[in-house]
Amino acid sequence: MKPTYHYSTVSEALDDLNEMGFTYDFNIHEEDIANKPHNYQIIHIYRYEGDSDPGDEAIVYGIKSTSGKKGVFLAGFSANSDSNAAQILAKLCIDKNDQQCKI
Repeated sequence: MKPTYHYSTVSEALDDLNEMGFTYDFNIHEEDIANKPHNYQIIHIYRYEGDSDPGDEAIVYGIKSTSGKKGVFLAGFSANSDSNAAQILAKLCIDKNDQQCKI
């Protein structure tokens, strides 16, 4: 079973992932995920919910590519997210039916 991480903020999750070598910003290159989702594996996933503002909800993904590149993707937590990459990552979690994707 993969370890579970609890953070009080998204920044803490991003900092911890950065220390673990997840340094690439997949948000800048999200078209790579959208075009070739089979090249990516979700290693860590963290969901953050703000105390009062639904706009504070987010999911932080720690991702590894088949080429070995490790990075993060930060997505708003919404059923109708505008990002193709965010929708694909959520689908990867559902399709893989793996412990890593249980939120």
